[in-house]
Amino acid sequence: MDRKDCIFCRIADRDIPSPLLYDDEYVCAFRDLNPKAPTHILIIPKKHVASLAELEEEDFELVARIARVAKQLAEEEGIAEKGYRLLSNCRADAGQEVPHLHFHLLGGRRLSDIC
Repeated sequence: MDRKDCIFCRIADRDIPSPLLYDDEYVCAFRDLNPKAPTHILIIPKKHVASLAELEEEDFELVARIARVAKQLAEEEGIAEKGYRLLSNCRADAGQEVPHLHFHLLGGRRLSDIC
C-alpha cells in the first residue's frame, strides 16, 4: 500500500490534521474517532507495516517503543492505576479495519465487556 492511500500514514505525515497526543520520530498517537471506552487512543508506527503478521525482524523495536508510549499515555490519562488494555487486531478476521499496524489503548472503565 502506498503511503498516500493509507489514512494512518497520512495522519503520521500530517497530511490529515489530527491532534496528536504523542509524536516522535517513530511513533505517534491520537484519539480514536469511535471510542469504545472513555479513553481510547490509537498508537501507530510512522513506518507503514500492515499488521503484526507483517513485522520484519527490524520492526520489533517499534512494538517495544509503542508499549513504552502506551505506558506513558496511560499514566498521563490517569488510567494506569486502575488498569488499561493495549491490543492490536491482526487482519480482517480479527477485526482490523485499517491495514496499518496500530494498537488500541483502552481504559477509564471496567473493560470485561470489551473482548
